[in-house]
Amino acid sequence: MADIEITPLRRSLTTRAMLSEILIEVVAEGGSVSFMHPLKPAAANAYWDHALAAATLDQRVVLGAWDGDVLAGTVTLLLDLPRNQPHRAEVAKLMTRPSHRGRGIATSLMEAVETVAAELGRTLLVLDTAVDGGAASLYQRLGFTLTGEIPDYALKPHGGLTGTLIFWKRIGGANPADVS
Repeated sequence: MADIEITPLRRSLTTRAMLSEILIEVVAEGGSVSFMHPLKPAAANAYWDHALAAATLDQRVVLGAWDGDVLAGTVTLLLDLPRNQPHRAEVAKLMTRPSHRGRGIATSLMEAVETVAAELGRTLLVLDTAVDGGAASLYQRLGFTLTGEIPDYALKPHGGLTGTLIFWKRIGGANPADVS
């Protein structure tokens, strides 16, 4: 794993193109990340244009895992939450390029997103994952607690319904009672 570098991603056409490639590949492989297969490049580009614009406004952080010049994976930390929830953040869109799976990239991305959240004073992370083919075992290994399952939550990329599992984890950062 020493050759993988995790960095915040900045808005550029090259970055957007690489993120869109990952999203299209993950959806084609059945990844439940809010999109249906086949995912058109224009739809993937529009999603990442919005996400990267939100990152420039500090509404989220988009991290990338680099294997040399190849963007091998990504995860997003959603920060733009209601005013009564400044202590928490939501983890979204954890994706590893299919060609790079099994190398610990998802674990490294999750560890990095947790560090970023703590540095931003967040003390609670929440996330959800599909029952079918999701990353529940990864999240449990990383100390997230399963809250429960919502059945028939979303369509799978190739059709049919899947439930979602809701997880949470307390992390470092400021005490929520100290946040005004």
